[in-house]
Amino acid sequence: MQLNQRISAFVKLGQFMGKMTTHPDEFSADFDRIYAHNKWFGKDQVLHALSQWSVQLNHDDLTEWTAQYAMNMTHSKTIALVLAGNLPLVGFHDILTALISGHRILCKTSSKDPILTRLILDMLAQIEPGFVPFIDWSDGPMANFDAVIATGSNNSAFYFEQYFKNYPNIIRKSRTSVAVLTGQETPEDLNKLTRDVFTYFGLGCRSVSKIYVPEGYDFQPFFGAAYTHKDLVNHDKYMNNYDYNKAVYLMGQIPLLDNEFLLLKEDSQLSSPIAVLFYEYYDNLENLSKKISNISDEIQCVVGQASEICSVDFGQTQCPGLWDYADGINSMNFVNSL
Repeated sequence: MQLNQRISAFVKLGQFMGKMTTHPDEFSADFDRIYAHNKWFGKDQVLHALSQWSVQLNHDDLTEWTAQYAMNMTHSKTIALVLAGNLPLVGFHDILTALISGHRILCKTSSKDPILTRLILDMLAQIEPGFVPFIDWSDGPMANFDAVIATGSNNSAFYFEQYFKNYPNIIRKSRTSVAVLTGQETPEDLNKLTRDVFTYFGLGCRSVSKIYVPEGYDFQPFFGAAYTHKDLVNHDKYMNNYDYNKAVYLMGQIPLLDNEFLLLKEDSQLSSPIAVLFYEYYDNLENLSKKISNISDEIQCVVGQASEICSVDFGQTQCPGLWDYADGINSMNFVNSL
């Protein structure tokens, strides 16, 4: 297939994803099957992922994105993709990057997401049968590949680095996202921030798990904005985490701010448990900038309006574009250098 054919196929796939979001009742059996397997993959979460990708997969953006890279390969390589499963379609950017570059993929899906990713790639193969020999799946040990992109926890990354050390690779570890507040945020800013916190229940590396606030910060406006997500009290798995973490903290006599579905805890760590948001006070933005710079390899996004520190606007962490590469590693450069 030529590049224009591959782009056209992904544009049609984006249109299919758009149809799933605008006519969800037609796909209710698929949504039910996905949710039955993983209670974190509710209909709203899957629709959010599909909606974001349906917007990205348009002809103009795909053409502009791919035009920056040389794709005149004479021989395709097979790229092993070890996909995470914490979010719906979390590994789709890697899939897109490899396939649109003309490479073959050997996918190992997470046990948390064996359905949705396959469903979408099956549709891609129906749209463009030329992709059929370029897509393969591995349910056991991976073999017969030329390069690797693997995503997982810090523990699994250690294993990946050993297992794949003889192959060109990108190995991604755990990261999280933080927000910097100044106390000057508008109600709209805080509403957008709560989307960065609660979308996908805070399970992603682009989910804000910690906020930095100035001394004397008033948390009431933030809690007011968070109240728009009060329906989380109806999600059993989320609230089980809330109840568990609250009990642990209370038994330890740890001070908390609580709105009955979110716990705010002062903590120097970055990654907070589900239903918990860490906060830390700062004295001035210059010192905070240095602190964040020193731990930048643990952070995916820094959210806020302090331009000297922040790179992502409120409400945008879960809306990455084609040019937003996880961990700042350009995977398109990687696959096109093979």
